[in-house]
Amino acid sequence: MTENTKAPLEIIAHSLRRERQRVDLSLSEVAKRAGISKSTLSQLESGSGNPSVETLWALSVALDVPFAQLVEQPAPRIQLIRAGEGPTVAAAGADYHATMLAACPPHARRDIYAITASPGSVRRSQPHMAGVVEHVIMASGSARVGLEDDPVTLSPGDYLAYPGDLPHVFEALEDNTFATMISEHT
Repeated sequence: MTENTKAPLEIIAHSLRRERQRVDLSLSEVAKRAGISKSTLSQLESGSGNPSVETLWALSVALDVPFAQLVEQPAPRIQLIRAGEGPTVAAAGADYHATMLAACPPHARRDIYAITASPGSVRRSQPHMAGVVEHVIMASGSARVGLEDDPVTLSPGDYLAYPGDLPHVFEALEDNTFATMISEHT
């Protein structure tokens, strides 16, 4: 079953884990705040429980999120920053500019890759673990990158973020295409 067609219990399980980790609370603390047992919350987070509407409402209050955020699958978050765009800060004593592309969220791990590619073939990637986000910064050449059904053409200096837990592609359009790819795991 792909990320786009997850069963409701899988969506709820993923949402509960994501939101509990976002607020940095233990199973025990969230269960206590929601007035349910720790074992019930554990079952729900593993996808083996069958929550009532009342239980989900209590959990949404305990996690301080809208009810819908626990039961609806979030839309893929895609962020594109073209070269020369984005919030930039200049140094006082040098010709140096820093542009913030993406801040690391709490409780995340980022792996960094140097990507070299040539035209002629498409690198198709199956979905990674739930919650993975990939960030690509094009250094030279150009490539079509992103979600398999809607890739974006990147040029040097462009930045793209897309959900790595959906099918995605990297297709070089020029020789000597080089990019930096950061895989973020939460």
